[in-house]
Amino acid sequence: MKKSVFLGALTVAGVIAGGAAAATLDEVKARGKLNCGVTTGLVGFAAPDANGNWDGFDVGVCRAVAAAVLGDPAAVEFVPTTGKTRFTALASGEIDMLARNTTWTFSRDVDLKFTFVGVNYYDGQGFMVPKELGVSSATELDGATVCIQTGTTTELNLADYFRSNNISYEPVPIETNAEAQQQYLAGACDVYTTDASGLAATRATFENPGDHVLLPEIVSKEPLGPLVRHGDNEWGDIVRWTLNALVTAEELGVTSANIGDMSSAPGNNPEINRLLGTEGSLGEMLGVSADWAKNAIAAGGNYGELFEKNIGENTPIGLARGLNAQWTNGGLIYSPPFR
Repeated sequence: MKKSVFLGALTVAGVIAGGAAAATLDEVKARGKLNCGVTTGLVGFAAPDANGNWDGFDVGVCRAVAAAVLGDPAAVEFVPTTGKTRFTALASGEIDMLARNTTWTFSRDVDLKFTFVGVNYYDGQGFMVPKELGVSSATELDGATVCIQTGTTTELNLADYFRSNNISYEPVPIETNAEAQQQYLAGACDVYTTDASGLAATRATFENPGDHVLLPEIVSKEPLGPLVRHGDNEWGDIVRWTLNALVTAEELGVTSANIGDMSSAPGNNPEINRLLGTEGSLGEMLGVSADWAKNAIAAGGNYGELFEKNIGENTPIGLARGLNAQWTNGGLIYSPPFR
């Protein structure tokens, strides 16, 4: 008797879990729009232009998911979030996914019940100071005032770093990158600390970027990537494999320029054919159209195209690929196979 009750409970749990798994995909399709959480504004990663149109490296991930699910990269509602509000927005269902500079950590994964679907930028925390301060190392910052976004891993890393180096600091808490920039330039803090990519993006917007120095120390590991809620495995798979599609496309030489020809005249590479939906049934497995990955890649290009266009060495932000090069070029960017 106990065994049958137990099995019955499992069956009910399975039905409930199965219903939850399809929830977000069904909601997005019914709504006809993806609600994507982004930062409040970080040039190169996610920022609106004068007309309110969002663009950037993280924005490209949102548009790729919208293209994969809805066939339209413009079918996105961008929801600006701060370090404090981002997790509430995702947990409450206000947004379907979060694609902003958010670090994958144990507690966010396990305790906050989020699923990080991959890493789209391998980063680390750094420090920016005015050149006139004459500082060449973070170890020289004893007694400095430091602008720090609350509710972030950088807040905890900062405390750890200064404690381990037996130096003191005075925190200047801020909510958004725009506020940090304003406070830093006004002299309210000696130092601004956040992810090194964020510092480079912020400095690029200054009137005189050369007057500010990024110190050499990188004091943490910050694997940044998109995330979804726990318990929605089907939706997590869609976001995960959309990111993987962008990465695989770069590895296999599929670009926004040649994807039309590759789709209309399939070649002899079976993985490319599976990726673009001209062979196999990967789209059906995900619950989307056969050309889902083709649409995602065509939306803004493959991973490398998104990187170079938004934050690469030829942009004002000027980030080298570094750890974010493909694994075939000595980096950490690597996708499981499409098969």
